[in-house]
Amino acid sequence: EVQLVESGGGLVQPGGSLRLSCAASGFMLSTYAMSWVRQAPGKGPEWVSAANSGDANTNYPGSVKGRFTISRDNAKNTLYLQMNSLKFEDTAGYYCAKQLTVWWSSAFDVWGQGTQVTVSS
Repeated sequence: EVQLVESGGGLVQPGGSLRLSCAASGFMLSTYAMSWVRQAPGKGPEWVSAANSGDANTNYPGSVKGRFTISRDNAKNTLYLQMNSLKFEDTAGYYCAKQLTVWWSSAFDVWGQGTQVTVSS
């Protein structure tokens, strides 16, 4: 069974850091593009990072560029999202998603259950 399980969320003060993890099972993480998507209460989903299968090509929207970094450990079959300089507006549920091909522009086909990040003083 193909599955993604996120962890690492929590409560953090503005300016702080968190690292989210996404453990993959049922497929080789290294052979697919992967993304992180977040959704704040009352808002639609917002894509926050993506990486092609080889991680040579990553992409971020302006809202998180320079603060968030997507990476993966193929030996552990785990995807990460390092989040630095967190802001109130980063508060959301964060989801990792597998994509259909090696390219981050392809459609999503598997989602994790999400992990909550709350930025509050």
